[in-house]
Amino acid sequence: MRVGMNLLLWTTEVGPSHRDLLKQLRDWGFDGVEIPIFSPQPQRARELGLLLDDLGLERTAVTVVPPEANPIHPDPSVRTKAHDYLKSVVEACHLAGIRLLAGPFHSPVGLLTGRSRTQEEWRWALEILQQTADLARSARITLALEFLNRFESYFLNCAKDTVEFTAEADRPNLGILYDTYHAHLEEKNVRAAIRTCAGALRHVHISENDRATPGEGQVRWRETFDTLKDIGYADWLVIEAFGQALPELAAATCIWRRMFPSEEHLARHGLEWVRSNWD
Repeated sequence: MRVGMNLLLWTTEVGPSHRDLLKQLRDWGFDGVEIPIFSPQPQRARELGLLLDDLGLERTAVTVVPPEANPIHPDPSVRTKAHDYLKSVVEACHLAGIRLLAGPFHSPVGLLTGRSRTQEEWRWALEILQQTADLARSARITLALEFLNRFESYFLNCAKDTVEFTAEADRPNLGILYDTYHAHLEEKNVRAAIRTCAGALRHVHISENDRATPGEGQVRWRETFDTLKDIGYADWLVIEAFGQALPELAAATCIWRRMFPSEEHLARHGLEWVRSNWD
């Protein structure tokens, strides 16, 4: 089991200016970091890969799709932009030495239509993500698709639907990201949800019900950890939390007040708590 820290607590654009932060995270005991890739640039990706290599940090990545590159949009030209955008993200991951890309890249975060998803949208998303998975496989990259709560997405909201989607996509490198925050809101039974994901689970986000320090909220952690062990999961546990350091991201994640003493407190206490409770 490896513990990582998602860098969205500090920034959406990781680069050489974050060397001190990355070194701190390494020295605090994190095995790796999760890199947000929202505006992929080849040169930046290469530089970041070299920096992380130099610091001895492993890495995963997270991305989202913007509204103008929506895989489930009825306009084929928009879906083409989704394909191109995800291709550029996969290429950036390859250049940065990233072997796992996670996130809700099935549809834009916050896109709500006032209705349930359609069969056409399901088919469109399958087509785009099958193509993306094929590109990622050639670069030896695993994709972990994240389901979101009903207030952030209408397309995939629960473990069962996401398992069905990845099964129908039928790509060996396309699996599931299980996020404890979204599951806390959407699943009736945590143990059952994790067992549902068992064959397809590729990544786990450790995210408290208030998006703050793990272990200080109401997520069913004992059930979560016990069941992850029961199904044989032994890979990344990445802490994902959000604060007010980035106004745009704070607005997108609805963080209206400070939920923790400091980013250092959240990271260090979160890491200690995850390791001790997993063990």
